[in-house]
Amino acid sequence: MTVTIYTHPRFHQHDTGPGHPESPARLTAVMEALAAPRFVLLPRREAVHALRSQIARVHTRALIDTVLDPYAPEWRPLDPDTWMSPHSAEAALLAAGAVVGAVDAALDDPRERAFCAVRPPGHHATPDAAMGFCLFNNVAVGAAHALARGLDRVAIVDFDVHHGNGTQDIFWSDPRVMYASSHQDALYPGTGLRDETGAGNIANAPLVAGSGSAAFRAAWEIRLLPALDAFEPQLVLVSAGFDAHRLDPLADLNLDAEDYAWLTARLVALAERHAEGRIVSSLEGGYSLQALRESSAVHVAALAGI
Repeated sequence: MTVTIYTHPRFHQHDTGPGHPESPARLTAVMEALAAPRFVLLPRREAVHALRSQIARVHTRALIDTVLDPYAPEWRPLDPDTWMSPHSAEAALLAAGAVVGAVDAALDDPRERAFCAVRPPGHHATPDAAMGFCLFNNVAVGAAHALARGLDRVAIVDFDVHHGNGTQDIFWSDPRVMYASSHQDALYPGTGLRDETGAGNIANAPLVAGSGSAAFRAAWEIRLLPALDAFEPQLVLVSAGFDAHRLDPLADLNLDAEDYAWLTARLVALAERHAEGRIVSSLEGGYSLQALRESSAVHVAALAGI
């Protein structure tokens, strides 16, 4: 097995404005961590643009036109938290394209795992709205691409501290895609209750503020991993947000980097049982630079088995 790191210089040029937590420094921290000697043999690949037709599988024409509008002001808010600057549209195309490329590689050769070091993140983007720092839903675009290539069952696993309302909305009525999420209860965007089950393909495990490793691991061991095993996915996609870490300034869970290593190892085992080892991860949130360095490093190490 190998883990390819998908990224692109344009991700650093997506400028969200002074003081915004979703800043280029986040990706710098991740890439610094992945420059450590133990990762030197992991291949790196530049992302390519997703096609408009690939994005249109999960987003409306109106949203795509809004994000890609060449005549719009260079600086503009799509919601109070979600800003676009001169290079944002290209970054959004490349972020979705990174996941599409990684999915193609995994389907062509199950030994090809991937970590997509991208921004903007994606899991809050709904079919018709950019929100929560997200323009296009990168992992959802990747899942829809896998279905278009002939898969019958794709799992999306989301351990970001904020619930991936966009991903849930996109696949709410599609039993071919299972969405499993742990997240802080009653935090932005306010979705992700246990009784939100879609077509039986949605499994949410909200955690009360202040929860730590024990509650997080129990949620996965007791509720989410068994549901994923029963689904028997042919591909595992990961929305890898690291903001449930105890150092994160935007939330109130108390995980450590080792919790991400623990869960990643179990997701790899799940992929090996059901999906020939096919697993693709994409960066979502995480706003403490120290936590991002530590967590992304152990996550990629667990993906690579090093």
